[in-house]
Amino acid sequence: MTHPNLSRLKSAVDGAVQEFLSRWPVEAGDGLYEPVHYLMALGGKRLRAVLALSAAEAEGHDANAAMPVALGVELFHNFTLMHDDIMDQAPKRRGQDTVHIKWNENAGILSGDAMYTLAHVALSELDPKVLPEALKLFNQTALEVCLGQQSDMAFESRTDVTVEAYLEMIRLKTSVLVAASLALGAIAVGATPQRVKTWYELGEHLGMAFQMQDDLLDAFGDEAMGKQIGGDILADKKTFLRLYTWEHGGASARDVFARWDGNRNNGLEKVQEVRNAMKAAGAEEAAKLEMRTHVERAMACAQQLELAEPHMEWFEFLAGLVTDRTS
Repeated sequence: MTHPNLSRLKSAVDGAVQEFLSRWPVEAGDGLYEPVHYLMALGGKRLRAVLALSAAEAEGHDANAAMPVALGVELFHNFTLMHDDIMDQAPKRRGQDTVHIKWNENAGILSGDAMYTLAHVALSELDPKVLPEALKLFNQTALEVCLGQQSDMAFESRTDVTVEAYLEMIRLKTSVLVAASLALGAIAVGATPQRVKTWYELGEHLGMAFQMQDDLLDAFGDEAMGKQIGGDILADKKTFLRLYTWEHGGASARDVFARWDGNRNNGLEKVQEVRNAMKAAGAEEAAKLEMRTHVERAMACAQQLELAEPHMEWFEFLAGLVTDRTS
């Protein structure tokens, strides 16, 4: 699936990132900025930045008016990845060595801190009339993302995690930044508070749908697409699918978890048995329903905004990207 807006806006973001970071060259700062350049050059979808620019355009303005917030959310997102990789001890990011592997953990921590600061520098270049409102939402979002990450880590050792608690965790960890990206794009061009609120809700639902699809792809994705299937199952990760199965699958499902939790051997057999338990409990269908419901709510917000036809079609495409993607 492709759309002319996707390549156009992503290309604009890539160019703006390069131009912005050129003020802090790789060779400056005794190596502080080198990991920043490295991680940002690995690319990625630039989804959050593209959403910020899309909201500005849908509000009838030039996308460049929202470029400071697009850079801000993109730098912040990558900062979280740099630190998450350290916490997860992840060896690879987008197929390349993670920063703490290529350099060391200290470099990952400090260069991550620099990225967080640079996100604020980018944001500070907004029109002074809208900067206080943008900064307030940006900082609230940053704190909520940290809360989501903390809950995710706490869930690893908790035995009382519910589906409801999981949904709140992913709202904080994933959805609020998608929501803020759209809302900040609208704020940047002077949208009314009510429209900003609706943009935020649209993004929140898109973010939740995105995470549901992540859970589904991990457990039930197509291995032909090159994605490792069952990573969450092998790690006994408390996803929507697992928690729903625990709550609705009865004694037989709990027996499966009791037999396989902590077992790192016979990985294929473990994944197959747990997947079967998930399907039997209706977890796969429940996750698909949750995803579709959030997509529908996102599009209802788009209708509420009374977007012009090209913009409505673009957001319908984005919603389709979430539900139809394979990676």
